[in-house]
Amino acid sequence: MSPAAQRVIGSVVLLVLGVLTLPIVAYFVDSDGSENWIIVVAIGAMAAIGAALAIALPGMAREGASTGRRALAGVWWGLLGLTVGLVVFWFLLNGFDGA
Repeated sequence: MSPAAQRVIGSVVLLVLGVLTLPIVAYFVDSDGSENWIIVVAIGAMAAIGAALAIALPGMAREGASTGRRALAGVWWGLLGLTVGLVVFWFLLNGFDGA
């Protein structure tokens, strides 16, 4: 598979998971006294997913990058996916007029 195709597939997966991560994490983590951990767990989950995806799809990082470098690039891709997902999720819930 070409690096461009790997980037497209990886980006789509991270964007979809970025939208779905927050509600899934909130479902499992939300309880009395632990609601402050939802964002922290979502960040950790997307960082781990991004690292695993970048290791599985070498095209997500620069050509010739070591496994550690690919994992680190994947962490940043995962956090970017979560950020975009949160913005999309916000607009889906609240619209453009705000909360």
